[in-house]
Amino acid sequence: MPSLDGLVLAPVADQAPGQVGTRTRFLYHERDGEIWAEYAGGDVVRGYLVGTREGDRLDFRYVQLKHDGTTSSGHCVSTVVELPDGRVRLEETWEWESQPGRGTSVVEQVPGPAA
Repeated sequence: MPSLDGLVLAPVADQAPGQVGTRTRFLYHERDGEIWAEYAGGDVVRGYLVGTREGDRLDFRYVQLKHDGTTSSGHCVSTVVELPDGRVRLEETWEWESQPGRGTSVVEQVPGPAA
């Protein structure tokens, strides 16, 4: 499986209002089974995730600050998929821990050079 280190990913669809959406960008890092990322855009001023990778499976927690000044946190498990064009897709199952809500989402590598 390809490394996530230095890749920029974005959601392929908007989630509910106040959550990540197509204008959100995630900058991923990876080293020795550890993953982390910074993200921002759309309703999110600043967000971070941190966790582990084992094969094609990511397991991480995330926290974020929204433009309205509220914070939220949750847990996500993702599967890394390599697309036919060589880009990376993450198929995610997530659940808020700081508020009610759960769901699924897909983020894909943004074409072009890494940030």
